[in-house]
Parts: sequence; structure tokens; C-alpha cells
Amino acid sequence: VQLQASGGGLVQAGGSLKLSCAASGLTFSRSSVAWFREAPGKERVFVAAIRWSGGRTDYADSVKGRFIISRDNAKNAVSLQMNSLKSEDTAVYYCAAYRGSTTNPRADVWHYWGQGTLVTVSS
Repeated sequence: VQLQASGGGLVQAGGSLKLSCAASGLTFSRSSVAWFREAPGKERVFVAAIRWSGGRTDYADSVKGRFIISRDNAKNAVSLQMNSLKSEDTAVYYCAAYRGSTTNPRADVWHYWGQGTLVTVSS
């Protein structure tokens, strides 16, 4: 199983960025996908997730109303649209996949992880 995260970069506060996660080697349409992030010196925390069934989504309180997670099963891909970015959104963002349906915010629940993509928000 491979998860390839991309789309990170440098953006000014208030700006937008879209991350993508491309999956291979798993039944993507039956897998839930999440984004976590890890800021310098801090632990990895939940950002958003989308279930395979019904498309239910969940978000961390810190990103609700600003970030949107979506999936395209035909392309085996999940996106994270990040709007109104703040300096505190600066982190390495990781996508993760779960065989089944969940939006559990605990990192140790998720089965597969991709490499991270760095998002830097300048104030």
C-alpha cells in the first residue's frame, strides 16, 4: 500500500492551499482516509477524515469551517482544501488510510501512512 501526499508549500496567512493524497495497493473505495499534521516539536494530531461509506466527514475543531476534505474514488485520491490559513496551521501534513469505515481521530487506529508534505504559513 502506498499513500502519496502532495501539494504542500509556502503560503501567506489568509491564503489557500490544496493537498492531495493518491492511494495505490488497497481497495480505495472501501477505505477511509484522514489527514493528520505534526507541527515542529509537537505530536501528530488529527485534522480531518472521510469515510468510504456515505462520505461522512469529521474535522478537528481548529479547522472546522476552513478546511474541506473530499474524495474521488475513481481516481483513488483524497483532497484537503485549506482556506483562511493561519500561522498555526504550519506543519507537516500526513494522509492515512483505514481498511473500513471510520473517522477516528486517534493516529494509532489508522492502518497505512504516507510520507508528509510540508505546509508553511507565513504571517
